[in-house]
Amino acid sequence: MSSHPPIYIDFLNGPDIAALGITDDEILGAIEKSLKAQGLGETVIEPRVHLHPNPAVEGHFNVLRGAIGGDVDIAGVKVVSDFYLNYEKGLPSEMAVLTLMSRDTGMPKAIIEAGGITDMRTGAITAMGAKYLARKNSKILGHIGARGSSYWNVRLLDRLFDFDEIRVHSRRPESYKPFAEKLEHDLGKKIRAVDTWEETVRGADIVVEASRLTKPEPLLKTEWIKPGALVVPYGTKSAVELSLTDIMSKLVVDDWGQCREGDLGSLRAHVRAGKLSEETLYAEMGQIVAGLKPGRENDEETILFWHRGLSLSDIALGHAMLEKAARLGIGQRLRFA
Repeated sequence: MSSHPPIYIDFLNGPDIAALGITDDEILGAIEKSLKAQGLGETVIEPRVHLHPNPAVEGHFNVLRGAIGGDVDIAGVKVVSDFYLNYEKGLPSEMAVLTLMSRDTGMPKAIIEAGGITDMRTGAITAMGAKYLARKNSKILGHIGARGSSYWNVRLLDRLFDFDEIRVHSRRPESYKPFAEKLEHDLGKKIRAVDTWEETVRGADIVVEASRLTKPEPLLKTEWIKPGALVVPYGTKSAVELSLTDIMSKLVVDDWGQCREGDLGSLRAHVRAGKLSEETLYAEMGQIVAGLKPGRENDEETILFWHRGLSLSDIALGHAMLEKAARLGIGQRLRFA
């Protein structure tokens, strides 16, 4: 017989997450709060690790781990797959599971379908970067990529900036043209599906590069970047030139511990070449959100924000969803022990 009372966990599946009706402002609020906690030193972040389960298959798992203190007080681990050729099998390229535990006792609290959370929090991190680092009057968005997180990049950025022009492009027309149509429907404004990288990027106030390349290839040219722009490159395989960091007034990352290690990431070559280092890094995003360092200080600054993806963002958004689910009576309660 067990000496402790029964232990239960909450389970939120994909339909449960959809039923929550989480709002744009709720997503942005949860992520901004977690970034502030990070900046204030109230969090623990372990660098993500990668599992390549089958050398014969192009794909891997990312394992993200972290904990948040303060009034959230929760730990979590997310395992997310990245198998970019899954579209050939009619499957999502990214699927994820988030587990939440008590930070103090290790007691399991929840299992959450986290594919949607991954997309939402990625878009929210992009948007938070723009809130603090882009020019306030930014009116043109150029977005490369049409994967799941791309939708939330555009949607949440537009929530903050209400762009006059949004341009989207990706590797496959059968991907970016329906992507533009969905955005038009949901945002209620014209979206330009353009056919080249240059037309997407040149003259844009905010440039987001979320491509899905099979190998590093410098398709985004430094010369296309408008002075004073914010550039957010986060493709797994680099699509930018080594010279990109040379034109930047400030280099900002989400977590330097993650950015300086590993084999993947859009600025991996820049780290190895010493162009992005502890000496050239301006700040982590959390330091800026917490008010420890200023973000953009004038319209002339050209700024780069590289985010690898924070476990803290997954944990914070998952926790916010769990609390909302409890209020609305959504999800299932499972006996654990």
